[in-house]
Amino acid sequence: MNTFNPFSLSGKKILITGASSGIGRQCAINCSKMGAVVALVGRDEKRLQETLVQMEGDGHLICPADLTILESIKPLVQDIASKIGSLDGFIHSAGIEKTLPVKSLKPSDYEEIFKVNALSAFEIVRYLSSSKNLNQGGSIVLISSITSVIGRVGVSAYAASKGAIVSAVKTMALELAKRNVRVNAVSPGTVLTPLMQSYLSQISEEERQKRVEGFPLGLGEPADVANACIYLLSEASRWVTGQNIVIDGGYTVQ
Repeated sequence: MNTFNPFSLSGKKILITGASSGIGRQCAINCSKMGAVVALVGRDEKRLQETLVQMEGDGHLICPADLTILESIKPLVQDIASKIGSLDGFIHSAGIEKTLPVKSLKPSDYEEIFKVNALSAFEIVRYLSSSKNLNQGGSIVLISSITSVIGRVGVSAYAASKGAIVSAVKTMALELAKRNVRVNAVSPGTVLTPLMQSYLSQISEEERQKRVEGFPLGLGEPADVANACIYLLSEASRWVTGQNIVIDGGYTVQ
């Protein structure tokens, strides 16, 4: 007996950046478990291999790349499409953060953060807008952050880059709707990635407790974000586009 599953990604080919750790890694693992073939993009080939061994299925592709080199993105997308075929989805999870007060931020800081967090995503979308690289009915998911909608001291550059994503998906969604391609953002709160766990271990217990108490449902896990991305990649969200889905355990409703 066939089991109806609108969240299945069986037969879909998905490009995921930032796949070497944290949310991107979990997205890759979970997408493979839902039947997708995944192109893993990240700087560190060894860590991409570590992701790969945790995935299910065959045909996945490892693609080491430095997304700050914007000129390399077109050949990267073309190479992936030539090897696994036109894509059905894209998750941009690559991201960097630099905590500095406004008075200490230099233009180079903004440039570095914007290149990874926003501009590289926009460039990939640009080349996926070609029908030969992204199939009709495809889905694009860009990872933003709750700092795109709330204030947090010390993250002006990071928040600005994430805010750019939330704004951009609205226009991208309208432009790509004619090909039935959907474009959405996901804005997580504090997620217990290895990087965040390391940060929390370095601050005082009082500071840590304050951070945790800000989330009514507690801190998130990478799977919480990955599962939302699966929804947006799947046919279950066929009528959802141009949206920013906040996943934060209730932080922003207070």
